[in-house]
Amino acid sequence: MGLGRTDIWRTGIINAPMAQVLRDGVGAHPVTWIDNPGPFRFIADPFGIWQDGRLYVFAEAYDYRVKIGRIDVFVFDRALTLVEHCPVLVEPWHLSYPVIVRDTDGTLYMMPESGRSGQQNLYRATDFPYRWERVPEFSFPGAAVDASPIFHDGRWWMFHAPWGQSATDRISLLHVAWADRLMGPWHPHPGNPVRRDIRSTRPGGTPVVTEDGLVLPTQDCAHTYGGAITPLHVTTLTPQHFEARASAPLHAPATFAPFNDGMHTLSAAGEVTLFDAKHTDPSIVGRALVELDRLVLRRLWRQGTGG
Repeated sequence: MGLGRTDIWRTGIINAPMAQVLRDGVGAHPVTWIDNPGPFRFIADPFGIWQDGRLYVFAEAYDYRVKIGRIDVFVFDRALTLVEHCPVLVEPWHLSYPVIVRDTDGTLYMMPESGRSGQQNLYRATDFPYRWERVPEFSFPGAAVDASPIFHDGRWWMFHAPWGQSATDRISLLHVAWADRLMGPWHPHPGNPVRRDIRSTRPGGTPVVTEDGLVLPTQDCAHTYGGAITPLHVTTLTPQHFEARASAPLHAPATFAPFNDGMHTLSAAGEVTLFDAKHTDPSIVGRALVELDRLVLRRLWRQGTGG
């Protein structure tokens, strides 16, 4: 959020698999929208998985008044009717981008962005989808931005942006790491950063293998943060070499208005595809109301704790 500007994201479910969406465009298929929870709050960064005939969508739930994201789950039946919604992961630091990972032995994990904790964390489902415990044996070298793993050609690969660099580097540099096991150890690619381009480097969803090969959704941030999704076609991926080419970006269509000012997550969930799209409110009044609401909440909290 910049001076006088507030980005509000909204999450949707496209009734088509991701390979088809990459081919046809985001607006070519029916969309089921997830409603935002109220003023100054939004749902973004959706990732999902089907279990026992239900779709579980995990997403960042963000409130501008507290400025710390948590992870919520939205449960849908086969007809994409919402049947349940609740928080599932809260930490003292900001959480977002909750990638769901199924290990080669079938165990389910969540790998949210948790850079403000100083490390990349992994959580194991202990009571899916409600309870998750941090996995202490997970070994990744440092914090990462929007870490996006995939098991491909007998190895685990992790695409991510660097956390410890400048804000510009976080939207214009792509790093890769690899491991023989999800738990690690993870090895940074010797070519890091393997790509420099503000239009096609920061990961923006699940890597998928299509008939055209391995495709990584990335964010086009040339004109605005999360302006569009650029499919990055990875043509060479080994522990020593990396090559890729970007195709035309996917934009939020006009039919999504007012949520057609950008898009920064596109993720695969079987026969459906999850995404988010944004509306940028340029109103200075809107930002003033956010700050006023924060002051009110802080005062109520102090009264409740005797502070």
